[in-house]
Order: sequence, then C-alpha cells, then structure tokens
Amino acid sequence: MSVTSTEIQNPTHRREDDEAVDRALIDASARFPVLVFFSSAIFWLLVQTVLGIITSYKVLNPEFLANCSWLTYGNVFSARNAFMMYGWASMAGLGACIWILARICKVQLPRPATLVGGIALWNVGLAIGLLELLAGNSRGFLFLEFPAHVFAILFIAYVIIAVWGVLLFAGRRPGHVYISAWYLVAALFWFPWLIAGANLLIGSTGNGVFDAIAAAWFAQALINLWLTAIGLGAIYYLVPKVVGRPIHSYHFASVGFWTFAVFAVWAGTQRLNGGPVPAWIITIGIVAAILMLIPVALVTANYFLTMRGKYNLVYHSPTIRFVFFGAIAYTLANIIYMISSFRTVGDLTAGTWFTAGVDQFFVFAFFTMVMFGAIYYIVPRLVGCEWLSAGFIKLHFWGTAYGFGLGIVMLLLAGYSQGYMQAQISQTDPANVHADFMLSVFAYLPFFRGHFLAQALLLIGQVVFAFHFLLMLLRLGRPSGAQPTLFEPIQEGTKP
Repeated sequence: MSVTSTEIQNPTHRREDDEAVDRALIDASARFPVLVFFSSAIFWLLVQTVLGIITSYKVLNPEFLANCSWLTYGNVFSARNAFMMYGWASMAGLGACIWILARICKVQLPRPATLVGGIALWNVGLAIGLLELLAGNSRGFLFLEFPAHVFAILFIAYVIIAVWGVLLFAGRRPGHVYISAWYLVAALFWFPWLIAGANLLIGSTGNGVFDAIAAAWFAQALINLWLTAIGLGAIYYLVPKVVGRPIHSYHFASVGFWTFAVFAVWAGTQRLNGGPVPAWIITIGIVAAILMLIPVALVTANYFLTMRGKYNLVYHSPTIRFVFFGAIAYTLANIIYMISSFRTVGDLTAGTWFTAGVDQFFVFAFFTMVMFGAIYYIVPRLVGCEWLSAGFIKLHFWGTAYGFGLGIVMLLLAGYSQGYMQAQISQTDPANVHADFMLSVFAYLPFFRGHFLAQALLLIGQVVFAFHFLLMLLRLGRPSGAQPTLFEPIQEGTKP
C-alpha cells in the first residue's frame, strides 16, 4: 500500500486512522456476543421488574394471586432477588466487562461463537432456576436462592465466559495497564471464588449459625467484589472517554483499588448485628464497613476531580448523566451501610426492610445506573447507528431515577419505622406486648404504597429502554457518523 505525502507529513493523523481501524475491528469481533449479553440482561431486567411489582403489591394485598401456588410471596420474592443479581446485573456486567477489556487491551475477541455458547448455557441455567424458585425450591439465603444444581450450570457457563476475559487481558498489547482493567480482571477472578466458596460452605456442617455467617459474608462480598468492582471499572473507563481527559490521580486510583480489595471482603458479617453469633465476628464486619470509606473517598475524589469544569456534560451526555447518578449513589450507599453497621443502629434495623433498601442502593441506584450509562455508550459502537431518541432516554432516566430513589427511600423508612416501634415494645404494658409487636411488624404498610408506585415508574422506564434497545438492534437509530444522541446539543465554540 502506497503512503501519501500527507501521511508522511502528518504521522499523527495516520496513527489516529490506524487506531480507528483497530477499534472498528475490535468492535466487530465483540459485536454479536456483547449484544447477546445485553439482550439477555434486558430481558431478565424486565422479568425481575415484573416480579418486583408482584411482590410489592402482594405486601399491600396478600390475597392477590393467592390461588396460584407458583406465585406465592416467598416464591416470587426469591425469584426477584435471584434474577436481580444473576439475570440482569451479572449479564449486563459481563457484557460491559468483555467489551471494555477488548478496547483497553486492544485485542480482538477470539472465537466469539464459543463465548455465545457460554451465554446460552447461562440463560438455560436461569430458566431452570426460575422454574425451581417458582416451584418453591429456594434455599432461603440472599443471592443463594437457586438450588445447587442450578449454580453448577451457572458456574460452568461462567468459566466458559470468563476465559475470554482472561485471554483478552493476557494477550493485551504492551503498555500501560489501566485501572479499569484492574477492577474488571479482579472481578472475573473473585466471582467464581465467591460462588464456589458459598455453595461449598453452606450446608457442609449442618450448623445453622455457621450457615448464617457464611450467607451474610457471601451476600455483601458478592455486591462488593463482583458488582461494585465491575461498576467502578466501568466508571474509570467511561468518564475519561466522555470527558476527554485522563483520570485525575492514578495514585488515588491504585490506593483505592488495593484498600477496596483488602476491606470489601470482610464487610458482610455486620449484617448479623444483634444475631446469635460471636461478637467478634460482627465486629470484624463493622470495622471493615468503616474502613471501606477509605477507597470510597478516593474513588469519589478521583471522579469529581476528573469531572471538574465539565459538570455541564450531565445536561448533555446520557452516559455521564447515568454514571454521575450511579457515582453519587455509590458514595451514599457506603455511608448508609457504614452507619447501619453501628451496633445501636444495627440493633434497630436488623430483620427489617432497611437491609433490603441498602442492598438495592448498591445494586440498583449504583450498579444498574452505571450499566445503563455503559450500554448507552457501547451499543452505538457495535450496531453502527446512534440512539434514535433523546426523549426516550430522558423518559428512561427519570422513570428509573425516581423509581429507584422512591423505592429505596420507602424501604429505608419502612425498616426504620419497624425497628423503632419494636424498640418501644419493652417499655409497654406486658399485657399488650403481642398486639404492639404485630403493630410494629405492619408498620411498613404505609410506605409500601409509595414503594408500589416506585415499581410502576420502574416498569415504565424499563419498557421504554427495552423498546429503544430493540430499535438499535434493528438498526433503526439515527445514521452513524451523526452527532451522538444528546439530551441537549453542545454548541460549537462552547466549553463542554
């Protein structure tokens, strides 16, 4: 191929052209598997949203679907939690993880058809798991609802998928290893360790207290070392790309990663606050929850300093708006988790809806919003067109933001109300203890009217999102090469 005089005189332009070609080839190799990941994730997102509406309404009206044994509250609630984690969150996270690793490692995805086989097996496991949970075959532990044989299927599927992520990292081009790769690769190794460890430990001794400790450790470790690691890796990739500048401090980022890796794994046992377990086990969880503020502060400072002077992108870029919401939620979720770990607060909120509200703060307000931002950034680069409608994206954002926000606040208030009323029982007439306890149990009912409204808002937002995504799959978006779909256009000559 001949080299023109312009290319000789402008090697920077030629290098940029070469990099653009490399990115196009990488996207082409990852297109099908990543879109299958996202399509599957969005399908399960809709399933778990419908399950969430059913559970919320059944709290208000226990007679709803009472004649259907498959849709009892316990069955639907277990299925909703499982598909929140393994249907939507894990599949969306894996899709974003594979694409980002391919991009930052500058490596094309080898044999993507095999990767799609792993995705298909994962979906088969989820389908079997849905039937098992609706039939009442739940183990009763948070994020461990599936029977062991379903987890065996998911584990095999995960190994097939994760191998591709490790191969991408191992075959990366020589050069700097970005902090986003640290989090993503670490998450790929942490997940199988957590799943295998929890399934081997729980039920191995026949000791219920030991099972409770292992389940509490697992639930928070899965949120931290799996979802949070992927979420932070995505933030560290997306923000510099959209803002157009590197991360403010690589030193902050590296210290934040290692402190996160050390402290995050221990924070789960504070969930047992007030339970019949040795006090030192709970204390370890409390201390770890407090120390988690170190990596949280470093990540938060790095994010906002990187955004400094370009906060107005929140008004323009869909990706930044979703990620900005998720980053703030990450900080708030950890602060609330730390406060709830104190014994005085934990004794008040233990066994109430407060814990579910904190979990949803992490999974929905933080991780899910970041994944929405990642999908809005990644999909146009895979399908060759821009999102069709800024109005659809706005409707999705506000439906989701208000839905998550209202739902989480209602759960936190419901849990606090339950705990406060239960704390007053000891001060009442002993003859009224039973009646007062029942009043405290049902103290959440007024708040669940707001929670049901939140679920309806979420359903509207997710249906709009799924429809918009389907249009992208059909390549019915705006022409490729046009300005990215923005909430408000950035005028030329203005500072972004």
